[in-house]
Amino acid sequence: MAVTSTVPTAAPGRHATLDPLGRPLEVPATAADDASGFAADDVERLRQAYDEDGYVVVRGVVSVTRCEAANRAFDQDVKGDPRPYYRLSGRPEHHVLTAQGLMRDGIRDVQSLDPRRAPNMRRAGSDAVTDPALAALVASVLGEPAQVVQTMYFEGNPATQPHQDTYYLDAERRGRMVAAWIATEDISPGAGRFYVAAGSHRAELPGNAGATAIADHHDRYLAAVEDLLRRGAHQIHAPALATGDVLLWNARTVHGSLPTTQPDRSRRSFTAHFIPQTERFLQWQHRIVPLELTTVNGTPVHHPKDLLRPKHRVRYVAETCAPTLAAKAKAAIARRLLAR
Repeated sequence: MAVTSTVPTAAPGRHATLDPLGRPLEVPATAADDASGFAADDVERLRQAYDEDGYVVVRGVVSVTRCEAANRAFDQDVKGDPRPYYRLSGRPEHHVLTAQGLMRDGIRDVQSLDPRRAPNMRRAGSDAVTDPALAALVASVLGEPAQVVQTMYFEGNPATQPHQDTYYLDAERRGRMVAAWIATEDISPGAGRFYVAAGSHRAELPGNAGATAIADHHDRYLAAVEDLLRRGAHQIHAPALATGDVLLWNARTVHGSLPTTQPDRSRRSFTAHFIPQTERFLQWQHRIVPLELTTVNGTPVHHPKDLLRPKHRVRYVAETCAPTLAAKAKAAIARRLLAR
């Protein structure tokens, strides 16, 4: 999204940036400037905040050791690798670096990385998203133990448009998925901070079907989300997260990443999506996805397109060698599924 507004000067302890619609927005400069957030043991209050606002910030959840190990593993295994990686698009794509040398687009499902290419990142990433303190936190919000169904790792900012996760993935009972943004470094305010629209989990937005189906009318869905934000009923929050801090949000909560105003700063972080262990995994609001589960640090983790397995390596080669054909096939499957 092109932004033409001028960023104003901010108050002390604040950083001036722009919201998803290009309007002036002030965000906390550092975690020390941000009064939001709870301790992980403040279970009752953080659960109430999550239920009321559709998100909650929790401080010091994932160990700094795990965060630093994941960042090192990315540098060792992934950053300099010229081969394609699965991205948020669901397709294998080469790294695109920013002018400052940051990997612009996140890699998807670190738990499924090829252990022959990225053994350190697969192991360290899996450890970070299954940190026992994080698992306990998610279980306290859900009221029951959870399983991981998708992960991502970011270095740069792909400038994600406002959206709800439930349009793409959720638990079978929609709204029961909890997602986590895990800061593996102190996130600078202009590095493309993650934001949420408070209370938007209660808003009614179009579903993934008919005139707003993903295969042909994804743009209409995104326009409807932007229109919700334009009406101004839901305040945008972009909390300051330090290493190991976590932001949890509901699958129905509108969220995205702010424009980058400090392009030299990275935003190293994971996202992880959790559903209750008693629930099935729902894709595009229509398809139940069978889970390929392995337990890591006591948490069941889904390994989609796991490159440890020969059948998924064959698929990776096919998607890499014929990306246009693979994209057309995926769109055709989505059309058939959403037409039911």
